[in-house]
Amino acid sequence: MLGVARRRLGSGPVLGRLAQALRPARAYSAAAKEITVRDALNSALDEEMSADPSVFLMGEEVGEYQGAYKISKGLLDKYGPDRVLDTPITEAGFTGIGVGAAYHGLRPIVEFMTFNFSMQAIDHIINSAAKSNYMSAGQISVPIVFRGPNGAAAGVGAQHSQCYAAWYAHVPGLKVLAPYSSEDARGLLKAAIRDPDPVIFLENELLYGESYPVSDEVLDSSFCLPIGKAKIERQGKDVTITAFSKMVGYALQAADILAKEGISAEVINLRSIRPLDRAAINASVRKTNRLVTVEEGFPQHGIGAEICMAVVEDSFLYLDAPVERIAGADVPMPYAANLERMAVPQVDDIVRAAKRACYRAVPMAAAA
Repeated sequence: MLGVARRRLGSGPVLGRLAQALRPARAYSAAAKEITVRDALNSALDEEMSADPSVFLMGEEVGEYQGAYKISKGLLDKYGPDRVLDTPITEAGFTGIGVGAAYHGLRPIVEFMTFNFSMQAIDHIINSAAKSNYMSAGQISVPIVFRGPNGAAAGVGAQHSQCYAAWYAHVPGLKVLAPYSSEDARGLLKAAIRDPDPVIFLENELLYGESYPVSDEVLDSSFCLPIGKAKIERQGKDVTITAFSKMVGYALQAADILAKEGISAEVINLRSIRPLDRAAINASVRKTNRLVTVEEGFPQHGIGAEICMAVVEDSFLYLDAPVERIAGADVPMPYAANLERMAVPQVDDIVRAAKRACYRAVPMAAAA
């Protein structure tokens, strides 16, 4: 690490990126290829470490084992132990080291084996990383990324299944990103690494092996997505459905089902939880006049509640129906598979909520 520390941010990477910006726009092939979310994350790490010697990765099993989920595969062999650091099982310890390195101009990427374990390090994340820029009147930047799987996986119980999107989105000084597709994962991770502020990067274990189409533009080393901008995954005119991470896929499946019943759903992939793209959400609601929010986390004080308030503040008069909120059950995650399924949102839950918003639900008396 000392070898890396001596190579502070210099003119090389800055001039390199300036030269990239001045190059003529490239023509990209429209043909889409498919890569997994795992490979998208790995390639983003590789390219950013190659472009900037101040970037390094640290965490449990990121080196010799190549990551618990193989996200860091090949990076130790390529960059060596000075830049891919295996740490002891002490989240508080290595997170503090990462924040200190960021204070001194390096760009650490701290991997948590699951964001549930970030609770061991939350003092460093909140009181050190998130608040230092404000408390120093802008004199201290903390360019650090905290990344790893977040939310429910499968059969891992309450202490490994919680969604921390709302927790971290509550904190000024943090940026919180939640990718869904391979394009999201690659473009948002690059943006997070390059950002001058601390970024919480919430991945999903069940998405790592999923493949999604990507264009040549996405695969280009200069590709980067803007923080704070949502993506309209599907255009619609009858109801807006907002979601992030794995729930975007569920929302798209629900939209397919709704289309067969004559309901046109617009699906918004939030991508960025903090800052939240209020403009995109409100523009969609002003078009569809209805809103369904979807998240895996607990309902109280959740992301859906914040989105609802954003619409009430800016677009209340456009609403033709009450806002519908779909969230996880308000209980710790059960271990039994049948109860676990009941504790997280399913596609049918989204379909029913959209029908209620469109006054298309079957009355309970008629269904009896």
